Amino acid sequence: MEMSDKSNDYSQVIENDRNHVWHHLTQHKKYESGDPMMIIEGKGMRVWDATGKQYLDATSGGVWTVNVGYGRTEIADAIRDQLVKLNFFVNTMGSIPGANFASALIEKMPGMSRVFLSSSGSEANEKAYKMIRQIAHAKYGGKKHKILFRDRDYHGTTITALSSTGQEQRKAQFGPFTPGFVQVPHCLEYRSQWGQCEDYGLRAAQAIEEIILAEGPDTVGGLVLEPVTAGGGVITPPKGYWAEVQAICKRHDILLHIDEVVCGLGRTGKWFGYQHYDIKPDIVTMAKGVASGYAAISCTVTTEEVFEHFKQTPDDNMSLFRDISTFGGCNAGPAAALENLRIIERDGLLANATVMGKYLMKKLIKLQEKHSIIGDVRGLGLFCGLELVMDRDTKDPASESFTQAIVADCMAQGVLIGATSRSFDKFNNTLCLAPALICTKEDLDEIVAAIDTALGRAS
Repeated sequence: MEMSDKSNDYSQVIENDRNHVWHHLTQHKKYESGDPMMIIEGKGMRVWDATGKQYLDATSGGVWTVNVGYGRTEIADAIRDQLVKLNFFVNTMGSIPGANFASALIEKMPGMSRVFLSSSGSEANEKAYKMIRQIAHAKYGGKKHKILFRDRDYHGTTITALSSTGQEQRKAQFGPFTPGFVQVPHCLEYRSQWGQCEDYGLRAAQAIEEIILAEGPDTVGGLVLEPVTAGGGVITPPKGYWAEVQAICKRHDILLHIDEVVCGLGRTGKWFGYQHYDIKPDIVTMAKGVASGYAAISCTVTTEEVFEHFKQTPDDNMSLFRDISTFGGCNAGPAAALENLRIIERDGLLANATVMGKYLMKKLIKLQEKHSIIGDVRGLGLFCGLELVMDRDTKDPASESFTQAIVADCMAQGVLIGATSRSFDKFNNTLCLAPALICTKEDLDEIVAAIDTALGRAS
């Protein structure tokens, strides 16, 4: 596979970028003496930079987004056709793509009922928090307003989303934060807070209840959790964890909010990560894979019971959900998302994510047997992590600089992988893999071979 046009001169574009673009999560001092990297084209699993170099992308766009791969003309055509017909109207009114996408999405989410559209994962989570807070005021006089979040989970980049994020470096220097958010312990058994534990999953869930009781159950209105912790180290929940969490929420009348911004739309081999664990959430949020990055869209999905709270007193102008998202009214998002759903179904990508995910995990476990620096391998579907340690017995984490050197070596080989970075003071040591759901065994072999070579050179 080759890029479509190798003849273009991008020197002026690169200069424009250097002089005027503020890149995300990037120290720009290096661009005073070197060029910023620019990705200019993508097809399937591969992308090309401005020099014409090809890369196999094991990150789905760097942040686990391009679930159906690059160059999907049918999604681009659906967006173009919709924008010509009607590009935008505020979502206080209905739209054809919005209605059709919402109906198609709810078919994949038994027990859920309503879809509130916005434009980013952070925004979707903010909507969920506002729903919980407004219910607290309407039903409990404002007392049951606290929202619990988990250590190592990430829920977005706004101040309030960061207030509910358990990653100290992500939050550093951005405070003070929104009050009313309370952290609960992580559920990474490899880094057990309680030493050797016979039933770690149950213990980690019970730790949540301990905090609820300490805060006062009558003050806690919501619990937000990722089904698989993503940027915090690709942490799959331990056995027994989710069943107990669900029971705790029911026992204390707490709304359970599942953040599927990363895991949603097939990443784990099911439509949503929570569906692996027989969870019945009250609120589910999603973004990245909803339209595979072809348009900006996010969703806050609720049960009918949650929705009904905002209809009970129609004569009270303060009773409706008083929130809006400007670009929740952009029709490009649901048009792209609807086509994205069709592609996942038509091409059997949930099944492929399951089969390829099992294949990838087997390859990574074999890699762990070869390289003692790999302390733990974990994952679900096509979302996998390798935690690097300097000593398997002490579990002393590899440094962030070492971990990033492995990422850089893979990039030099033409393979893009990810890693936890700027998240923790100590644990930025997990390599992250999230290839598109279209990947083949040959793609995964190439990804693992690059990591193997990089680790071999580093040891």
